[in-house]
Amino acid sequence: MLLPGPGTVEQARVAEASGYSRVWLSDSPAFYRDVWMTLAEVAEHTNTIGLGPAVLVPSLRHVVTQAAAVATLETLAPGRAVVAVGTGFTGRMALGHRPMPWAEVADYVAAMRALLAGDDAEVEGRRVRLMQPDGYVVDRPAGVPILVAANGPKGLAVAHERGDGVMTIGGGQPDFDWCAALTLGTVLSDGEPADSPRVAEAVGPGLVALYHGAYEAGSAEFFPGGEEWAATVDQIPEATRHLELHAEHLVTVTERDAALVDASVITDFTWTGTPDELAARAAAAADDGVTEVLYAPGGPDPLGELVRFAGALSGVVGS
Repeated sequence: MLLPGPGTVEQARVAEASGYSRVWLSDSPAFYRDVWMTLAEVAEHTNTIGLGPAVLVPSLRHVVTQAAAVATLETLAPGRAVVAVGTGFTGRMALGHRPMPWAEVADYVAAMRALLAGDDAEVEGRRVRLMQPDGYVVDRPAGVPILVAANGPKGLAVAHERGDGVMTIGGGQPDFDWCAALTLGTVLSDGEPADSPRVAEAVGPGLVALYHGAYEAGSAEFFPGGEEWAATVDQIPEATRHLELHAEHLVTVTERDAALVDASVITDFTWTGTPDELAARAAAAADDGVTEVLYAPGGPDPLGELVRFAGALSGVVGS
Protein backbone atom coordinates (compact mmCIF):
# COMPACT_ATOMS: atom_id res chain seq x y z
CA MET A 1 0.00 0.00 0.00
CA LEU A 2 1.77 3.09 -1.27
CA LEU A 3 0.89 6.77 -1.08
CA PRO A 4 0.65 8.49 -4.49
CA GLY A 5 3.51 10.96 -4.36
CA PRO A 6 6.92 11.87 -5.74
CA GLY A 7 8.54 8.52 -4.85
CA THR A 8 5.74 6.14 -5.77
CA VAL A 9 7.09 4.93 -9.09
CA GLU A 10 10.47 3.97 -7.62
CA GLN A 11 8.77 2.31 -4.65
CA ALA A 12 6.60 0.27 -7.02
CA ARG A 13 9.66 -0.77 -9.02
CA VAL A 14 11.41 -1.89 -5.83
CA ALA A 15 8.26 -3.75 -4.73
CA GLU A 16 8.14 -5.58 -8.06
CA ALA A 17 11.83 -6.51 -7.82
CA SER A 18 11.37 -7.65 -4.21
CA GLY A 19 8.64 -10.14 -5.07
CA TYR A 20 5.46 -8.35 -4.04
CA SER A 21 2.41 -9.57 -5.97
CA ARG A 22 0.57 -6.28 -6.05
CA VAL A 23 0.87 -2.55 -5.47
CA TRP A 24 -2.17 -0.79 -4.06
CA LEU A 25 -2.26 3.02 -4.11
CA SER A 26 -4.26 5.01 -1.57
CA ASP A 27 -7.13 7.09 -2.91
CA SER A 28 -7.33 10.11 -0.60
CA PRO A 29 -7.49 13.13 -2.91
CA ALA A 30 -7.16 15.66 -0.10
CA PHE A 31 -3.71 14.31 0.81
CA TYR A 32 -1.92 12.76 -2.16
CA ARG A 33 -1.53 12.90 -5.92
CA ASP A 34 -4.41 11.68 -8.03
CA VAL A 35 -4.58 7.91 -7.72
CA TRP A 36 -5.44 7.19 -11.37
CA MET A 37 -2.76 9.41 -12.84
CA THR A 38 -0.21 7.85 -10.51
CA LEU A 39 -1.36 4.30 -11.32
CA ALA A 40 -0.91 5.06 -15.02
CA GLU A 41 2.61 6.28 -14.30
CA VAL A 42 3.39 3.15 -12.28
CA ALA A 43 1.93 0.93 -15.02
CA GLU A 44 4.31 2.50 -17.53
CA HIS A 45 7.37 1.80 -15.37
CA THR A 46 6.61 -1.73 -14.16
CA ASN A 47 6.09 -5.01 -15.98
CA THR A 48 4.35 -7.71 -13.97
CA ILE A 49 3.15 -6.46 -10.60
CA GLY A 50 -0.59 -6.10 -10.00
CA LEU A 51 -1.96 -2.56 -9.70
CA GLY A 52 -5.01 -1.02 -8.15
CA PRO A 53 -6.55 1.73 -6.03
CA ALA A 54 -7.45 1.08 -2.39
CA VAL A 55 -9.91 2.12 -1.59
CA LEU A 56 -12.20 3.90 -4.03
CA VAL A 57 -15.01 5.86 -2.41
CA PRO A 58 -18.20 5.99 -4.51
CA SER A 59 -19.08 9.58 -3.60
CA LEU A 60 -15.81 10.91 -5.03
CA ARG A 61 -16.44 9.95 -8.67
CA HIS A 62 -19.39 9.02 -10.85
CA VAL A 63 -19.40 5.28 -11.47
CA VAL A 64 -18.98 5.76 -15.25
CA THR A 65 -15.91 7.91 -14.60
CA GLN A 66 -14.56 5.29 -12.23
CA ALA A 67 -15.28 2.35 -14.56
CA ALA A 68 -13.60 4.15 -17.45
CA ALA A 69 -10.51 4.66 -15.29
CA VAL A 70 -10.49 0.97 -14.35
CA ALA A 71 -10.80 -0.03 -18.01
CA THR A 72 -8.00 2.37 -18.94
CA LEU A 73 -5.68 0.91 -16.29
CA GLU A 74 -6.41 -2.60 -17.56
CA THR A 75 -5.55 -1.36 -21.07
CA LEU A 76 -2.22 0.05 -19.88
CA ALA A 77 -1.39 -3.01 -17.76
CA PRO A 78 -3.27 -6.02 -19.20
CA GLY A 79 -4.18 -8.61 -16.60
CA ARG A 80 -2.75 -6.55 -13.76
CA ALA A 81 -5.63 -4.30 -12.68
CA VAL A 82 -7.63 -4.84 -9.50
CA VAL A 83 -9.95 -2.54 -7.55
CA ALA A 84 -11.03 -2.10 -3.95
CA VAL A 85 -14.14 -0.13 -2.99
CA GLY A 86 -15.29 0.99 0.46
CA THR A 87 -17.33 3.47 2.45
CA GLY A 88 -14.49 5.95 2.87
CA PHE A 89 -12.09 6.67 5.74
CA THR A 90 -9.97 9.72 4.98
CA GLY A 91 -11.40 9.82 1.46
CA ARG A 92 -14.57 11.21 3.05
CA MET A 93 -13.64 12.13 6.61
CA ALA A 94 -10.96 14.56 5.44
CA LEU A 95 -13.85 16.33 3.69
CA GLY A 96 -15.88 16.46 6.90
CA HIS A 97 -18.31 13.66 6.02
CA ARG A 98 -19.13 10.32 7.58
CA PRO A 99 -18.60 7.01 5.72
CA MET A 100 -21.16 6.15 3.07
CA PRO A 101 -24.12 3.82 3.74
CA TRP A 102 -23.35 0.24 2.75
CA ALA A 103 -26.45 0.03 0.56
CA GLU A 104 -25.06 2.80 -1.65
CA VAL A 105 -21.67 1.09 -1.85
CA ALA A 106 -23.37 -2.17 -2.86
CA ASP A 107 -25.25 -0.43 -5.67
CA TYR A 108 -22.07 1.29 -6.84
CA VAL A 109 -20.10 -1.96 -6.98
CA ALA A 110 -22.92 -3.65 -8.87
CA ALA A 111 -23.04 -0.80 -11.40
CA MET A 112 -19.26 -0.81 -11.86
CA ARG A 113 -19.26 -4.56 -12.38
CA ALA A 114 -22.02 -4.27 -14.98
CA LEU A 115 -20.22 -1.51 -16.86
CA LEU A 116 -16.94 -3.43 -16.95
CA ALA A 117 -18.82 -6.47 -18.20
CA GLY A 118 -20.14 -4.46 -21.14
CA ASP A 119 -23.67 -4.28 -19.76
CA ASP A 120 -25.88 -1.31 -19.01
CA ALA A 121 -26.32 -0.01 -15.47
CA GLU A 122 -29.03 2.20 -14.05
CA VAL A 123 -27.62 5.25 -12.28
CA GLU A 124 -29.72 8.13 -10.95
CA GLY A 125 -32.71 6.79 -12.83
CA ARG A 126 -30.93 6.68 -16.19
CA ARG A 127 -29.39 3.85 -18.20
CA VAL A 128 -25.62 4.22 -18.67
CA ARG A 129 -22.86 2.16 -20.30
CA LEU A 130 -19.21 2.35 -21.34
CA MET A 131 -19.34 3.32 -25.02
CA GLN A 132 -15.68 3.77 -25.94
CA PRO A 133 -14.94 2.74 -29.54
CA ASP A 134 -12.83 -0.34 -30.22
CA GLY A 135 -9.22 0.20 -29.28
CA TYR A 136 -9.79 3.02 -26.81
CA VAL A 137 -9.89 0.79 -23.72
CA VAL A 138 -9.83 -2.93 -23.03
CA ASP A 139 -12.59 -4.93 -24.67
CA ARG A 140 -15.58 -5.75 -22.53
CA PRO A 141 -16.15 -7.88 -20.58
CA ALA A 142 -13.10 -6.74 -18.64
CA GLY A 143 -12.44 -9.28 -15.92
CA VAL A 144 -11.04 -6.88 -13.34
CA PRO A 145 -11.51 -8.21 -9.77
CA ILE A 146 -13.32 -5.98 -7.29
CA LEU A 147 -12.64 -6.29 -3.57
CA VAL A 148 -14.84 -4.71 -0.92
CA ALA A 149 -13.05 -3.08 2.02
CA ALA A 150 -15.01 -4.15 5.09
CA ASN A 151 -14.67 -5.29 8.69
CA GLY A 152 -18.18 -5.23 10.17
CA PRO A 153 -21.15 -7.48 9.37
CA LYS A 154 -22.87 -5.11 6.92
CA GLY A 155 -19.74 -4.60 4.87
CA LEU A 156 -18.84 -8.27 4.90
CA ALA A 157 -22.32 -9.07 3.62
CA VAL A 158 -21.77 -6.67 0.71
CA ALA A 159 -18.37 -8.25 0.05
CA HIS A 160 -19.98 -11.67 -0.11
CA GLU A 161 -22.77 -10.48 -2.38
CA ARG A 162 -20.95 -8.09 -4.70
CA GLY A 163 -17.20 -8.59 -4.39
CA ASP A 164 -14.53 -11.01 -5.52
CA GLY A 165 -12.96 -10.82 -2.09
CA VAL A 166 -12.54 -8.62 0.97
CA MET A 167 -9.98 -6.13 2.22
CA THR A 168 -9.70 -5.89 6.00
CA ILE A 169 -7.67 -4.10 8.62
CA GLY A 170 -5.44 -6.66 10.30
CA GLY A 171 -7.63 -9.72 10.72
CA GLY A 172 -8.52 -12.57 8.42
CA GLN A 173 -11.89 -13.64 7.04
CA PRO A 174 -11.86 -17.42 6.45
CA ASP A 175 -15.17 -17.31 4.55
CA PHE A 176 -13.45 -15.55 1.62
CA ASP A 177 -11.09 -17.08 -0.92
CA TRP A 178 -9.37 -13.69 -1.22
CA CYS A 179 -8.72 -11.71 1.95
CA ALA A 180 -6.21 -8.85 1.76
CA ALA A 181 -5.34 -7.65 5.28
CA LEU A 182 -3.86 -4.19 5.71
CA THR A 183 -0.85 -4.15 8.04
CA LEU A 184 1.80 -1.67 9.11
CA GLY A 185 5.03 -2.10 10.98
CA THR A 186 8.76 -2.49 10.55
CA VAL A 187 11.42 -5.20 10.69
CA LEU A 188 13.68 -4.92 13.72
CA SER A 189 17.39 -5.42 13.28
CA ASP A 190 19.37 -7.53 15.74
CA GLY A 191 19.03 -6.04 19.21
CA GLU A 192 16.96 -3.07 18.04
CA PRO A 193 14.32 -2.09 20.64
CA ALA A 194 10.73 -1.33 19.65
CA ASP A 195 11.08 2.19 21.04
CA SER A 196 14.08 3.20 18.93
CA PRO A 197 13.82 6.52 17.08
CA ARG A 198 13.93 4.68 13.73
CA VAL A 199 10.99 2.48 14.67
CA ALA A 200 8.98 5.47 15.85
CA GLU A 201 9.62 7.23 12.55
CA ALA A 202 8.72 4.18 10.51
CA VAL A 203 5.61 3.13 12.40
CA GLY A 204 4.34 6.34 13.97
CA PRO A 205 2.33 7.77 11.04
CA GLY A 206 0.39 4.54 10.55
CA LEU A 207 -0.07 3.97 14.26
CA VAL A 208 -1.63 7.36 14.94
CA ALA A 209 -3.94 6.85 11.94
CA LEU A 210 -5.46 3.95 13.91
CA TYR A 211 -6.27 6.42 16.67
CA HIS A 212 -7.77 8.82 14.14
CA GLY A 213 -10.05 6.10 12.83
CA ALA A 214 -11.01 5.07 16.36
CA TYR A 215 -11.83 8.68 17.22
CA GLU A 216 -14.10 9.01 14.20
CA ALA A 217 -15.82 5.76 15.24
CA GLY A 218 -16.25 6.98 18.83
CA SER A 219 -14.02 4.25 20.22
CA ALA A 220 -10.68 5.94 20.96
CA GLU A 221 -10.93 4.86 24.59
CA PHE A 222 -10.15 1.28 23.55
CA PHE A 223 -6.59 2.30 22.65
CA PRO A 224 -3.95 3.03 25.31
CA GLY A 225 -4.13 6.71 26.20
CA GLY A 226 -6.94 7.16 23.73
CA GLU A 227 -9.45 8.74 26.06
CA GLU A 228 -7.10 11.49 27.22
CA TRP A 229 -5.90 12.10 23.67
CA ALA A 230 -9.47 12.26 22.34
CA ALA A 231 -10.23 14.98 24.88
CA THR A 232 -7.56 17.17 23.25
CA VAL A 233 -9.09 16.55 19.84
CA ASP A 234 -12.50 17.53 21.20
CA GLN A 235 -11.09 20.97 21.94
CA ILE A 236 -10.46 21.68 18.25
CA PRO A 237 -13.28 23.82 16.79
CA GLU A 238 -15.77 21.52 15.08
CA ALA A 239 -15.59 23.40 11.77
CA THR A 240 -11.91 22.50 11.31
CA ARG A 241 -11.58 19.43 13.53
CA HIS A 242 -11.59 16.97 10.62
CA LEU A 243 -8.85 18.95 8.88
CA GLU A 244 -6.55 19.04 11.89
CA LEU A 245 -7.28 15.48 13.03
CA HIS A 246 -6.25 13.93 9.71
CA ALA A 247 -3.42 16.33 8.83
CA GLU A 248 -0.26 14.59 7.55
CA HIS A 249 -2.18 11.32 7.22
CA LEU A 250 0.28 8.38 7.02
CA VAL A 251 3.15 10.78 6.29
CA THR A 252 4.30 12.22 9.63
CA VAL A 253 3.18 12.44 13.26
CA THR A 254 1.84 15.79 14.44
CA GLU A 255 2.93 17.31 17.74
CA ARG A 256 -0.51 16.56 19.22
CA ASP A 257 -0.18 12.86 18.40
CA ALA A 258 3.48 12.31 19.29
CA ALA A 259 2.78 10.91 22.77
CA LEU A 260 0.72 8.08 21.24
CA VAL A 261 3.81 6.51 19.65
CA ASP A 262 4.79 4.25 22.53
CA ALA A 263 6.79 1.01 22.40
CA SER A 264 4.03 -1.09 23.99
CA VAL A 265 1.44 0.26 21.56
CA ILE A 266 3.78 -0.39 18.63
CA THR A 267 4.27 -3.98 19.73
CA ASP A 268 0.55 -4.61 20.34
CA PHE A 269 -0.95 -2.90 17.29
CA THR A 270 1.59 -3.16 14.48
CA TRP A 271 3.57 -5.82 12.67
CA THR A 272 6.86 -4.82 14.27
CA GLY A 273 9.36 -7.51 15.16
CA THR A 274 12.33 -9.55 14.07
CA PRO A 275 12.18 -11.40 10.74
CA ASP A 276 11.39 -14.66 12.52
CA GLU A 277 8.63 -13.03 14.56
CA LEU A 278 7.03 -11.50 11.49
CA ALA A 279 7.24 -14.76 9.56
CA ALA A 280 5.44 -16.50 12.42
CA ARG A 281 2.84 -13.76 12.50
CA ALA A 282 2.25 -14.08 8.76
CA ALA A 283 1.82 -17.84 9.08
CA ALA A 284 -0.72 -17.32 11.86
CA ALA A 285 -2.55 -14.76 9.74
CA ALA A 286 -2.75 -17.28 6.90
CA ASP A 287 -4.29 -19.79 9.29
CA ASP A 288 -6.80 -17.06 10.21
CA GLY A 289 -7.92 -16.64 6.60
CA VAL A 290 -5.55 -13.95 5.32
CA THR A 291 -4.48 -14.69 1.74
CA GLU A 292 -2.71 -11.40 1.03
CA VAL A 293 -0.68 -9.33 3.47
CA LEU A 294 -1.16 -5.72 2.39
CA TYR A 295 1.85 -3.91 3.80
CA ALA A 296 1.97 -0.14 4.21
CA PRO A 297 5.59 1.02 4.63
CA GLY A 298 6.08 4.25 6.53
CA GLY A 299 8.73 6.72 7.59
CA PRO A 300 11.67 8.25 5.72
CA ASP A 301 12.97 5.00 4.16
CA PRO A 302 10.04 3.31 2.39
CA LEU A 303 12.35 1.52 -0.07
CA GLY A 304 14.28 -0.09 2.75
CA GLU A 305 11.08 -0.96 4.58
CA LEU A 306 9.71 -2.70 1.47
CA VAL A 307 12.86 -4.76 0.96
CA ARG A 308 13.19 -5.77 4.62
CA PHE A 309 9.52 -6.73 4.98
CA ALA A 310 9.58 -8.82 1.81
CA GLY A 311 12.69 -10.58 3.06
CA ALA A 312 11.09 -11.34 6.42
CA LEU A 313 8.02 -12.95 4.80
CA SER A 314 9.75 -14.63 1.87
CA GLY A 315 9.69 -18.05 3.51
CA VAL A 316 5.96 -17.84 4.22
CA VAL A 317 4.77 -16.96 0.72
CA GLY A 318 2.94 -19.84 -0.93
CA SER A 319 2.72 -21.86 2.27
